[in-house]
Amino acid sequence: MDHALRRSRLTDELLGLGPKAFLVTHLPNVRYLTGFSGSNGQAVITADGGLLLTDGRYAEQSRREVPDLRHVVYSGDLAPVVAKACAELGVQSVAFEAAAVSHKLFGELSAVGLELVATDGVIERLRWSKDPEEVEHLREAQGIADAAFHTVVPGLAVGINERELALALDTEMRRKGADGLAFDSIVAFGENAAEPHHQPTARPLGRGDVVKLDFGCVVSGYHSDMTRTVAIGEPSGELREVYEVVRRAQQTGVDAVRAGATGAEVDKASRDLIAAAGYGSQFPHGLGHGVGLEIHEGPSLRAGGTDVLPLGAVVTVEPGIYLEGRGGVRIEDMVEVTLDGCRVIPTVSKDLIIL
Repeated sequence: MDHALRRSRLTDELLGLGPKAFLVTHLPNVRYLTGFSGSNGQAVITADGGLLLTDGRYAEQSRREVPDLRHVVYSGDLAPVVAKACAELGVQSVAFEAAAVSHKLFGELSAVGLELVATDGVIERLRWSKDPEEVEHLREAQGIADAAFHTVVPGLAVGINERELALALDTEMRRKGADGLAFDSIVAFGENAAEPHHQPTARPLGRGDVVKLDFGCVVSGYHSDMTRTVAIGEPSGELREVYEVVRRAQQTGVDAVRAGATGAEVDKASRDLIAAAGYGSQFPHGLGHGVGLEIHEGPSLRAGGTDVLPLGAVVTVEPGIYLEGRGGVRIEDMVEVTLDGCRVIPTVSKDLIIL
């Protein structure tokens, strides 16, 4: 992974901003630009390299993970360390991530004499297009989620509760090689599936329930994200109809993805189909989002959104219909954006599985 090339793209962006250095404090951005994966790290990036800042817990790890930058191991307050680093680099004007620097830290950095220039989403936009190694990590993470689904779901039995199923999925992903969970797994039975982001409870599984599963894992810092809805015994006619509407809407959304499309255009393709079926008000969230070093990143697929999908982005397509008190259906895939369409990453079937 060529972190130096990524940093050079960032410093190219600096040319239009004025400062000669960029203070990076958002940990996923630090990892993207340097390879450092610890819980405390900052980088001061300049055209000729820069410095990685961390504390003594990560001295060895940072040397191993970031062999191509100078390191500063510090303790205590960050602001004087950044000021000294900038002095060593011969810079005084510094760009920073407005969303990642607290008001307190901003004041401390200003007090030590740095000239600060706020930026919004500069590094995040560089991360939208994935390089081949990033896509491989995403595919590996999704492969583990696929395998966990195929291991756990066929064994579902009446009486298991939502928390137990969530634990089984989480454990199986760990067993199959995940570094961690992408997010708290969403497991929802029956009427609970009407909540888009339901937290698992002790609600037991019964015949006729739909089961909504939204889960994923992390491999080398990269996240997977998939939703499938299955049925335990024959579902109601209404839920069968809803499943088919969501399945068609999801495929329509996938078919609309291509480099150069806007997130709003892709969202509309799915949303119009759901609205035409009479369920427009039961689809209350955006169609999808980018996935990578964070589970939710750009570009966004939502009504009115202006994000343009770049070649190499990985985004989710996840329409849903939620019927209060009765249940709900969501189907979600991560897809890789190509010039003339996209490549679907999960391999789990989207046909209705009845157990």
